[in-house]
Amino acid sequence: MIKRDPDPNKIYPVKNCKTVIHIKPTIKNKNIIVGEFSYFSDLDFEKHVTHHYDFVGDKLIIGKFCQIGKGVEFVMNGANHKMDCVSTYPFYIMDSWKQNAPKLSELPIKGDTIIGNDVWIGQNCTILPGIHIGDGAIIGLNSTVASDIPPYSIAVGNPAKVIKKRFDNELIKILLKFKWWDKKPEEINELIPLLTSNNISLIKRELKKKIK
Repeated sequence: MIKRDPDPNKIYPVKNCKTVIHIKPTIKNKNIIVGEFSYFSDLDFEKHVTHHYDFVGDKLIIGKFCQIGKGVEFVMNGANHKMDCVSTYPFYIMDSWKQNAPKLSELPIKGDTIIGNDVWIGQNCTILPGIHIGDGAIIGLNSTVASDIPPYSIAVGNPAKVIKKRFDNELIKILLKFKWWDKKPEEINELIPLLTSNNISLIKRELKKKIK
């Protein structure tokens, strides 16, 4: 039997299942950048990236090995309205109204939305424009993420608030330095016993050896 590495370009990574997709091989929009092996528990990921207009130019950047639940929505900067005027109504995009389009510098553009590696986003979450979610973070289902979430934190609610760190600072520092998601598939396969262990002292000891 020929041994094959996992294929990041295989759209359906779960055998006999057509409701989970690898995101990267489905992307057509050049302003959506997704790392290998990140998956979406739904179909047509790009339909869940809303208000993503070319004239704004913002990017959605998602790392490797992310797990994104069904119904998650990424709201991009095109959804923002000016709030420093009497009316927030965008006359300039509607037919027949006499308003010149404002310069991009005059709009509340909050930059790219960046999701780290190995991030788990529970179903029906909403990620607002310009948000940064750190590596290894977990976002509870039905949450609305309106501010940045640090690496290896758990955040829930509307707006989402960090309720705790997943690990102590020492292990978080080790994991961020080790960056297991950047290893080759054969190396990751060898690491799986560590990556799926809850023996914190063992994980620290073994990863320290590998970093050296």
